Amino acid sequence: MASQWPPEVSEQQLESLTLLATTYALSHGLLYLPVPGAASPPPAPTSAIHAPVTLFPTPFPRRLFAQAQRLQPMCNVLYARVARDEAFLDNVMGEVEGVGKVDAFVGQLWRGWKRVRATGAAQVQRLHLGLFRSDYLMHEDPETRALGLKQVEFNTISSSFGPLSFRAAAMHRYLLAATAYYNAAPVLAPPNMPSNESLAFLAGGLARAHTAYGTDDARILFVVQDGERNVFDQRWLEYELLEKHSIHVIRQTLLSLSSSSTLTPARALEVTLPTHASPFEISVVYYRAGYTPTDYPTPSHYATRIMLESSRAIQCPSIALQLAGGKKVQEVLSRPGVAESFLLDPSRGPEVFTPNDVGELRSSWMGMWSLDLNGDEGVDKARSRALDLVLKPQREGGGNNVYKDSIPAFLDELPKAEREAWIAMELIRPPEGVENWLVKAGGGTDGRASVDVVSELGIYGWALFEGAGRERESDEGGVAVGFSVLDSLVLVDES
Repeated sequence: MASQWPPEVSEQQLESLTLLATTYALSHGLLYLPVPGAASPPPAPTSAIHAPVTLFPTPFPRRLFAQAQRLQPMCNVLYARVARDEAFLDNVMGEVEGVGKVDAFVGQLWRGWKRVRATGAAQVQRLHLGLFRSDYLMHEDPETRALGLKQVEFNTISSSFGPLSFRAAAMHRYLLAATAYYNAAPVLAPPNMPSNESLAFLAGGLARAHTAYGTDDARILFVVQDGERNVFDQRWLEYELLEKHSIHVIRQTLLSLSSSSTLTPARALEVTLPTHASPFEISVVYYRAGYTPTDYPTPSHYATRIMLESSRAIQCPSIALQLAGGKKVQEVLSRPGVAESFLLDPSRGPEVFTPNDVGELRSSWMGMWSLDLNGDEGVDKARSRALDLVLKPQREGGGNNVYKDSIPAFLDELPKAEREAWIAMELIRPPEGVENWLVKAGGGTDGRASVDVVSELGIYGWALFEGAGRERESDEGGVAVGFSVLDSLVLVDES
């Protein structure tokens, strides 16, 4: 790792970097919508602020970056195969035997998926699209001090920040070209700043699914949250699809889709817009919402999701693939022999992996177990090791986990029946002493601060696959670092 980070620059040079970074962000769409005031925001935004960014890219070992890239195609295939295994998902995430019987949100999704299967609607469109992001942290072994790559989670729904991370990497390359970072660190050089093509890559996955659907003038539907501040991350995908692939996008919330969407007798999904007389057929349904219970405030919202699922449009993700991304699935896959049953069984698909491949994947996982392990054993183990653990429920979007010294009191209050919905995972221990200059969203010079940072590496991937067949296509992807503040990488060789 770099011996001193961030590199030392003068106050005047720091002011210059801040000005260049923030004006670049504002000029190039590295943006958020501001926090709304008391009044409802207007339909058309009247202002935007730059996204939170770092002034320097963050050092990351070249060896671990290469490992993350190697693992992504195997992760794509693994989760596609999990999504195709209905019996496995019923057992792990279902309402009868799995998490769905104690987690109301998971149970609602699983029941809807079961109804789709029972009616035969799942056979209307056998293709699934996954746009994935595998999140990693560096882990420093407490005894040897050796650095390793550890997976935080694998995201199968609403894998965000690809387009904005592309912009953040471009911003750092611009700062290098414009200032050479004032020759503050020899490592800050183009060969050490890897290309980030996540915007084109993710749009390419959506475009490939659109082509597979087979109707040229169909449109891609983005299902979005009302009041979304991270709208530009989504808009850049929309622009890329139109400009590079000539594919139009429709943006709708689940609430608006309850009245604007219909199914034809052939189960084609159509959406009617107030600006057009005729409805538009939908080729792909891309979810940037639907991953949290708050996205479904009424039964009508769930009914709309199930209607979309039962259409001929390709789902990104399908409910099966969303369930496959559950934390409980992550824990079950870590059990002896389970990942191997998906990756080493030739009947699962034509992709060939070796025991060494799976061993490398396993080396990126921390130890984890279910809180309902062997009666009270899972809870007792979590209580005794609380300072080294994080507890995770079946939720996406952050803010749901329980850490370290908060764990014992949480376990005291957790009903025994709900233990199955939680997993315990060993804490990843990132190396200490890495700092960076951060500029908070819309903060400009006044929002700049030098703080300790923990950089999360996100590797994007996509897979287009058949529900009961083999993968059609699978690929690896771009890179984004740090999802509280947008960042990019500078690759370093370990001493």
